[in-house]
Amino acid sequence: MAKLIMSADDSGSIRQMVTFTLKQNGYDVIEAVDGRDALNKLSTQKVDMLLTDLNMPNMDGIGLIKGVRAGTLNKFIPIVMLTTESNDTRKAEGKAAGATGWIVKPFKPEQLIAVIKKVLG
Repeated sequence: MAKLIMSADDSGSIRQMVTFTLKQNGYDVIEAVDGRDALNKLSTQKVDMLLTDLNMPNMDGIGLIKGVRAGTLNKFIPIVMLTTESNDTRKAEGKAAGATGWIVKPFKPEQLIAVIKKVLG
């Protein structure tokens, strides 16, 4: 059975690119338009991994990670930030919230798949 990955990003074109890349590599995908949407979906849907942007309206990536880690259903899943932010302070903030990894946009599809394979084992 294919692994299910959630992609949370307020950019439709990024979600589309991530979804396309993941599906091409045999993964199933659920999309969320921001952190709040992602958290709502994750409260009832078990996923294998979360890819999230940092800067989103309604709830940012850090808030989303904290929300997921505070929940029960997806508490222990790998969470990778996929963002334009590359400064160490933001990375430390993400790690402290519970992020497993960090990919800086723009990303190469091979890079994304390599990270996913690494964290999903």
